[in-house]
Amino acid sequence: MSSTTTTTNGRILIVEDTPANIQTLTATLKGKGYQISVATNGKQALDVLARVRPDLILLDVMMPEMDGFETCHRIKASAEWRDIPVIFLTAKTETTDIVRGFELGAVDYVGKPFNTHELLARVNTHLTIDRLRRENERLLLTILPAPIAERLKASDERIADRFEEVTVMFADIVGFTELASAMPARDVVALLDELFTRFDVAAQELKIEKIKTIGDAYMAVCGLPEACVDHTERMLNLAQRLMKIAREFTAEHGRLLRLRIGINTGPVVAGVIGRSKFIYDLWGDTVNLASRMESNGVPDAIQVTRSVLDKLGNRYPFEARGPVEIKGKGVLPTWVLKT
Repeated sequence: MSSTTTTTNGRILIVEDTPANIQTLTATLKGKGYQISVATNGKQALDVLARVRPDLILLDVMMPEMDGFETCHRIKASAEWRDIPVIFLTAKTETTDIVRGFELGAVDYVGKPFNTHELLARVNTHLTIDRLRRENERLLLTILPAPIAERLKASDERIADRFEEVTVMFADIVGFTELASAMPARDVVALLDELFTRFDVAAQELKIEKIKTIGDAYMAVCGLPEACVDHTERMLNLAQRLMKIAREFTAEHGRLLRLRIGINTGPVVAGVIGRSKFIYDLWGDTVNLASRMESNGVPDAIQVTRSVLDKLGNRYPFEARGPVEIKGKGVLPTWVLKT
């Protein structure tokens, strides 16, 4: 008894002008669980791509209006489409044609008449490679800002940049050591995971880069890797939202959660360190002072430096806290924004 394949392994765009080949390819690929789109020339293929993004393209060369080589050239010139794997499937099998196909960016070149089992194997191989590539990129973006990830993929050079003005924030859970000691390990991890996930969502909405978590502390920066003029205001907005999230968390779980937040504005050095377990991190006095603003801060309040106050002017109701002894800095004036 034969069974019908119901799983979907991905979408393939067939670009072919011979009806018999279209029929054979469609039947073969659908039988293996692939969804199929069809175009009969290069121009039509570009029109299909504008509506539907396939996972792989099977591309003939000799077609009317626009041949396969020109079609491939246009696909690879597009930032939106260039990562789609293209396999040339054609009767043009001269060495010069094959070389040209690879030079245009194709991942494979299959001659006609083709062997069905060989073609299916090549399709599966390149779809698997592409899935792994996309998964690796997704994982890379969980630990690096997108522009930094692109630079890292494009070059082996060390990534190190200086930014003349950014805003750095540290947020810490007050009394977390005592809180965690009274909870099972699984509950501690679940609490931090849920809380920091909410923090991540808020940071993403404000286009702020989360740098890392250190135990129960959350570190973020605004103004890099892409500069923006409102980095200080955005960061203060994030701090206010984190305070609100902590209050909501307390109400939902019946477990008192209080934050201490510190913010500072100034220059930093940023870069990628490590090779096997790399991280994008920040260094400089601006970072150290932001951390001190948190550690010497007030529960349920956002403490800031003069540089933050100067950037924001009178737009927020800051209260002078007075001189505070800051490790490594001596006595400094600070301000708090109570929430």
